[in-house]
Amino acid sequence: MGADQDARMRDPFAGPAAEVRAALLRRITATGALEDPAWRAAFAEVPRHLFVPYYYVSTFAGYERLWSGDSDPDRRERWLRGAYADGPLATRVRDGELVSSSSQPSLMARMLDALEVRDGHSVLEIGAGTGYNAALLAHRLGDSHVTTVDLDPEITESARSHLQAAGYHPTVITGDGARGCPGRAPFDRVIATCALPSVPQSWLPQCRPGGLVLAPLANGLILLRVRDADHAEGHFLHTPAFFVPLRGGGPVRTAIPHVGGLPRRVAGSELFRFLLTLTAGSLDPHEALSLWQREQRPERERFGATVSGGRQWAWLDDPEGPYAWPLDVPGDAGR
Repeated sequence: MGADQDARMRDPFAGPAAEVRAALLRRITATGALEDPAWRAAFAEVPRHLFVPYYYVSTFAGYERLWSGDSDPDRRERWLRGAYADGPLATRVRDGELVSSSSQPSLMARMLDALEVRDGHSVLEIGAGTGYNAALLAHRLGDSHVTTVDLDPEITESARSHLQAAGYHPTVITGDGARGCPGRAPFDRVIATCALPSVPQSWLPQCRPGGLVLAPLANGLILLRVRDADHAEGHFLHTPAFFVPLRGGGPVRTAIPHVGGLPRRVAGSELFRFLLTLTAGSLDPHEALSLWQREQRPERERFGATVSGGRQWAWLDDPEGPYAWPLDVPGDAGR
């Protein structure tokens, strides 16, 4: 028996966790995600609870900490069931502010599906988090094909420890994710699990031509196809996405501008809020409303983004069409 298998067998929650993990997998597959059997196997076998030995749940008083070592068996059961709930988990809170989390599993599944990975592909993950997403990638592709980067040494050390406990050993690097990881390039895929103000230009030359970059941008997920070191382009996915911002990458487009006098059904529309966030600073909110109405409430997939020659912009329907808005490129980040 290998050392990794032995470590997993010493997990006192292995039996109870298998039941709730199977239930989570059923919930995810019921949404239509994980059609690839290899991804289903990853979600079935990677023990998420080892990556969240404690987490925080929001209360009226702030945050309540649940953890695996609680002396109260009912609270331990709450912790375990919460670890396999289909929702995000707050894993690091500083001065009352969320700084790191474990993403909603069904969202992770949709993002991994969208990557269209194949055997032999190498993947760069920006934002190590708990290490759970890197473990899923390592299960699918093998340890040597996965690199995960985070700016915070406490986060990378914790992720590395969790990965080792679960029997996975991808490369974990402490560094500025906005600059990628040139020492491990080239990559076939880049996936960010933190919100961005724009797509760092430095990621493109680290991708093989034809590679994909998937990143949270403006409360959505942009999927770019890399043509070469200077050009990438693609559309937003259907699903909304809210992530902790990339540290060191500048302010992100997550705040929704306040607009008075809007009909309730418009102000409450998630897709209209996406448009407001995407065009913040470039398009007056009332102009955005006019566009929204004129274009028959466009779905998120009609929007896209282009990165080319040091410039980048978002657009509706056509990169060279009449509706285009520059995206922020903060200082020298990613250069």
